[in-house]
Amino acid sequence: MEMKKRISLELRNKTPAEVAELVVDNCRSSDGEIEGLTDEFKELEFLSMVNVGLTSLAKLPTLLKLRKLELSDNNISGSLETLAEKCANLTYLNLSGNKIKELSTLEALQNLKNLKSLDLFNCEITTLEDYRESIFELLPQVTYLDGFDAEDNEAPDSEVDDDDDDEDGEEGAGQLGEYEEEEEDEEGSEGGEVGLSYLMKEDIQDEEDDGDYVEEEEEEEEGEDEAEVRGEKRKREAEDEGEDDDEDDD
Repeated sequence: MEMKKRISLELRNKTPAEVAELVVDNCRSSDGEIEGLTDEFKELEFLSMVNVGLTSLAKLPTLLKLRKLELSDNNISGSLETLAEKCANLTYLNLSGNKIKELSTLEALQNLKNLKSLDLFNCEITTLEDYRESIFELLPQVTYLDGFDAEDNEAPDSEVDDDDDDEDGEEGAGQLGEYEEEEEDEEGSEGGEVGLSYLMKEDIQDEEDDGDYVEEEEEEEEGEDEAEVRGEKRKREAEDEGEDDDEDDD
């Protein structure tokens, strides 16, 4: 998509004067120049034009409120004077992945008095001997180069990001721990239900066994009663026969 058309789409029914942030990454400029960006974007504070095929900044409009400018992964090799002329209040500039080779190319940035952070990752200039020391000497207003100061202390923004990641990790771990505890509670509850069911079954089985035992005792008692009755009957019959024999003798 052409840069001019992309900028029109990014407006989203706003006027240029209402836009504070504008991102047009990965679109294309037909001639390596900035297109569709005008002085009407007077409230713009953040502008990102990553990988849009820029070779020149000559058509950059005046953006006095611009604080952060992302220009990484383009083909810019010089003409940085425009930045000091049109964006005098820049505090952050990212030129990573461009065609910057010499320290002299960066001399134009000396006029950006508020520039605090400069990124030059993947530029050929980073291969120069004493690269970092030379940049800090050339641009004394710059505090952070490629994310670190002259004492190799990381920039605050990076530290904030790292803290956020750590907090997210702790929250994730906490949620995982709570989830595991819930699972253990559920397993414990299921175990309790199983144990209760088992005990109830044991009680029922004991009652059935007691019932069988009672029935067996009753059957034994009935058998004993029947045997006793038969014994008495035989005794009476024997006595009756004895009486009959005595009468015959008489």
